[in-house]
Amino acid sequence: MTSPQSEVIAAIDVGNSRIKVGLYLARDIAATADDALPQPIATHDLLPEADGLARLADQLAPHRPDDLAWWIGSVERTFASRFVDWLRTNGAQRIAMMACGDLPLVVSLPRPDMVGIDRLLAAVAINRLREPDRPAIIADLGTAITVDLVSADGAFLGGAILPGIAMAARSLHDFTDLLPQIEMAQLEEPPPALGASTVEAMRSGIYWGAVGGIRVLVALLSAATKGDPQIYLTGGAAPAVAHLVAPQAEFLAHLTLSGIALSAVYAERDVFQAP
Repeated sequence: MTSPQSEVIAAIDVGNSRIKVGLYLARDIAATADDALPQPIATHDLLPEADGLARLADQLAPHRPDDLAWWIGSVERTFASRFVDWLRTNGAQRIAMMACGDLPLVVSLPRPDMVGIDRLLAAVAINRLREPDRPAIIADLGTAITVDLVSADGAFLGGAILPGIAMAARSLHDFTDLLPQIEMAQLEEPPPALGASTVEAMRSGIYWGAVGGIRVLVALLSAATKGDPQIYLTGGAAPAVAHLVAPQAEFLAHLTLSGIALSAVYAERDVFQAP
């Protein structure tokens, strides 16, 4: 039987448009310095479709689904159900759907169970990185954009949710008659604020609207807490705007996966290693 410290943990981040997979050695997670995040031995990014799941089986080699401890953080129930069905079909037995109570995190809100698990997992990871006694702000630019505040003592205090860049672009097209679809490739570089055409005006509004919204929220959340918050950005669209949100903002890839990995080892100490 594989010991808990030598096993491979599969951290699964099920989002609204993609599934992200990170493989971690449990012993590496446990040995990670207090001011660092565990590093995955492999990562995979896939669409929640049959072809994507079929490719994952090949990508996992030499590991098999039944070799791994699967820890899933999901904000999309249909995708998560489809993924769990695939795991069970392929022999996986150790499957855990993560909930707020599984995390080493204080959530200072009336209904912690109603907060997106991805936001909480990001806070778990940031609590490993931020300086002691200093708050942090996390902006996650995914399908939606979230901007959240973690207190100086490590509690999740809430934040704001706004449309993501791709969602805003799609909405302008879907809910109007004449506005075209703006693709993400058209939004990778800062556009001129003064649009000389409909497309240029849309690019300006979508891009600078997201940047401006995050900037204002960072300023308001900073004013709502004591101390100078550290600012972190994550998510697929974050690299395009990180330097514009705040000069001191730090971009972190795989932040949610890191939170899952850290929480999995925390939970295993209490559950899976029980006699």
